[in-house]
Amino acid sequence: MGNIATNIDTQIETLRNRGMLILDNEKAKEHLLDIGYYRLGFYWHYFEIDDNHNFQEQIHFDDIIKLYYLDIDLKNVLSKYIYRIEVHFRTQVVYWVSNKYKTHPAWFNVDSIVDKSFIKDFNSIYTNLKMYNKALKKHHEKYTNDIYAPAWKTFEFLTFGQVFKFFCSLKDNDLKDEIANQYGFRDYTLLINFFKAIINIRNICSHNGVLFDFNQPIGIHRIPNKKYRFKTRNTTNLNASIRLILFILSKISKNRADELENNIKSIVTNASQNTSLNTIIRNHICLDI
Repeated sequence: MGNIATNIDTQIETLRNRGMLILDNEKAKEHLLDIGYYRLGFYWHYFEIDDNHNFQEQIHFDDIIKLYYLDIDLKNVLSKYIYRIEVHFRTQVVYWVSNKYKTHPAWFNVDSIVDKSFIKDFNSIYTNLKMYNKALKKHHEKYTNDIYAPAWKTFEFLTFGQVFKFFCSLKDNDLKDEIANQYGFRDYTLLINFFKAIINIRNICSHNGVLFDFNQPIGIHRIPNKKYRFKTRNTTNLNASIRLILFILSKISKNRADELENNIKSIVTNASQNTSLNTIIRNHICLDI
């Protein structure tokens, strides 16, 4: 779009001049006003053939919309099941750490238990939580001498990423191994690699990023299960992340893992009926579940 705003008619004319086929002007206007020219550009970018943003032959505006909704459908379904993983992980951290340090219900603020740097960062986070969260406000009204509510109350209102940071900041590596063992891992460093990758996907799903061609910045370690293990050497693409999510989910609920796998297969199979999308799916998602 450059630095000057354009109206819908100009946007459609620009797309046509670059070779995109638009058969229904009114429907195209509806989509552009709904989703936005700039956002849709993240998807039609894959069909451009040169620096002037010209399109491949026979690329329809409908192809772009279908690719956009393929991405939305994948984000929606993955978000639902990642939340199940998030809740389970939060429960493990709170349970095991709180039972290890029973005399410190707010153990996340004790520098002999957690790295000081994370305690410092958490002070401002908790101040905001206490101001706006009804459950925490109620706790402090009842227990006026408490600086913090206990971990089992506080952690209910933290993000997946914040809980993960506290796990990483725990000083007792044996305790981290104990939590990792709940997923069948002997070494907590494997859990850190796996959950960092899952949180990356969660963030893409939550913050409007493009999911279908997302690549992890660091490769996912070998999955210790033949059913979900990578079939290729690509450990960063979306297929690798999906396999990891299915594996972790299977540790929590095999039924939910099977359910997610079937949902993903259905979404991708339906989208693959479109020839243009089928090429994108094969080249970027590389799904092999």
